[in-house]
Amino acid sequence: MTFLTWLPLATVCVLGAISPGPSLALVINNTVQRGTATGLRTALGHGIGVALYALITAMGLGLLISQTPWLFDAIRYAGAAFLVYMAIKILRARPAAEGEGTLRKNRFVGFGGGFMVAFLNPKLAIFFLALFSQFVRADLTLGDQLLMMATAGGIDALWYAAVALGIGRTGLLGWLQRHGIWVDRASAVIFLLLATAVLLQ
Repeated sequence: MTFLTWLPLATVCVLGAISPGPSLALVINNTVQRGTATGLRTALGHGIGVALYALITAMGLGLLISQTPWLFDAIRYAGAAFLVYMAIKILRARPAAEGEGTLRKNRFVGFGGGFMVAFLNPKLAIFFLALFSQFVRADLTLGDQLLMMATAGGIDALWYAAVALGIGRTGLLGWLQRHGIWVDRASAVIFLLLATAVLLQ
């Protein structure tokens, strides 16, 4: 894959990453409620989830998901259920004392939450099918496929890491923490609306 072939791919990946959605809400919420480090772990988990989808699609397995209705529906309903679970968990969350147990829990909530929001989003399969259909060829090497995976996952993780750092390293974090209840409610509403949209599609 040449640079001139890679550049349009990277550009579309940037546009896909910066579009608002449940991932942005989760990164913001985790950063506000649990700190910048958890926000960064959320970004990393989401990036790995996106990279996995990208690799599956680049290797031609994404077509299997789109052409197997029961498998696609299973992913779609699992994604909607996870969004509802995240909304309920956010609304029921209470501040906890910091400690080793809390740190371990935050690591899972951040990384695991970011990964699951990405991997259980069936729109990613369609997005990468539409995107990679312009770049996947029969003569692609494993190196090319891995480059496509790294491009999609890397851009995604870097964007959400920038979001977490932008919130955590500025005065915006203090303001959001003081108004955390409204951040929680807004995040939960976004998750519930997106889950409803998934089920109604």
